[in-house]
Amino acid sequence: MNSRRSFIKRGAAAISAPIVIPDTHIFSLFNSVPSDSVNIGVIGTGDRGQGLMKILNRIEKLNLVAICDTLPFRLEVATSISPKAKTYADYRNLLEHKGLDAVIISTPLNTHETIASDAIDADVHIFCEKTMVKGDMATLRLHDKLKSNHRKIFQTGHQYHSSRLYAHVVEMIQGGEIGKVSAVQAQWNRNGNWRRPVPDPKFERQINWRMYREYSYGLTAELSSHQIDFCNWFLDDHPEKVTGFGDISYWKDGRETYDNIHLIYSYPKGVKASFSCLTSNAKDDYQIKVLGDKGTISIDYQQAWKYPEGKYDKKMDDVDGVSGATASWIEGKGTPIDYEHKEPTRQALEDFRTSIVEDKIPLSNFKSGAKTSFAVAMGIKAMDTNQVVEWNSKYNV
Repeated sequence: MNSRRSFIKRGAAAISAPIVIPDTHIFSLFNSVPSDSVNIGVIGTGDRGQGLMKILNRIEKLNLVAICDTLPFRLEVATSISPKAKTYADYRNLLEHKGLDAVIISTPLNTHETIASDAIDADVHIFCEKTMVKGDMATLRLHDKLKSNHRKIFQTGHQYHSSRLYAHVVEMIQGGEIGKVSAVQAQWNRNGNWRRPVPDPKFERQINWRMYREYSYGLTAELSSHQIDFCNWFLDDHPEKVTGFGDISYWKDGRETYDNIHLIYSYPKGVKASFSCLTSNAKDDYQIKVLGDKGTISIDYQQAWKYPEGKYDKKMDDVDGVSGATASWIEGKGTPIDYEHKEPTRQALEDFRTSIVEDKIPLSNFKSGAKTSFAVAMGIKAMDTNQVVEWNSKYNV
């Protein structure tokens, strides 16, 4: 393994196309750390990064020792959260911080691949925020880099994948409690322009990067990706194809990423999953409904309910000369799914430390993150081209 300094001198090199990996433990830690205390650095101290820092400060044996951002005023705020952490303006210098064990990457999506690649060379554990990387080729390149060089933990920041409630729901669905699943209906709706305040116009693209294609895939990557990840998880599969529509029809403010998206993914065995995001209506906010022939499970951020299908009282009528059926709902009132669990982001960070100390692959790992990253890229292409986009066999990593 080359030194940390040598990887900085080499810079970001072109990475060859990967080959399919057999199901091995290549992403696990081979050499255990000498103690159960982990020194961690946060790269990117915007809203998400600062939120993660606040949680890190409350988790025992996760020591926040270094922080990095290219914007000085963000570093200033971050320093007030963790005054003992050393500050850096260049993440490559942070990667050389003495005694550093792990990093969190919470920067704009288009930077994830380069930073993660350099973190691999620096031989540290990686927690990479969702969506893991921007685009299918970037995902494949990072996969190849991990295969060749990385012997540490890689966790993807789909925090609901770490939720014990969500894991319990997955067990319920896979155990047949709602029967054969035929469809998923998911939404994450908001009523607002999604903008962050900008102290100076020159920082517009750096702060509101989610709205510009150079940096982001917008709503699909930042919001729907969590729900797509859940769908991949409980189906234990990937989508075969996707179609959808997205445009900028409400917020005419110079943004480049869609202000509403509507996607339908087709999975094996006939399951169809729809995902929508609005920025002009917040009714029902965040919701996932999994529909089976024996019932439905509905999930929000931290609660879930089960609705049995119940019974139908069918009555045949003649309506305008057409024989039809009317049905009255007799049973089917939902009951809460009570399961003890922590706030998902805290659980994800605790799991990251546990995975490092115990040398085990995290629930939200590189493979699950890659599967979602490919699905997000497929959805963007489908909306951009108005075509049905199919899963590519090269995604089977």
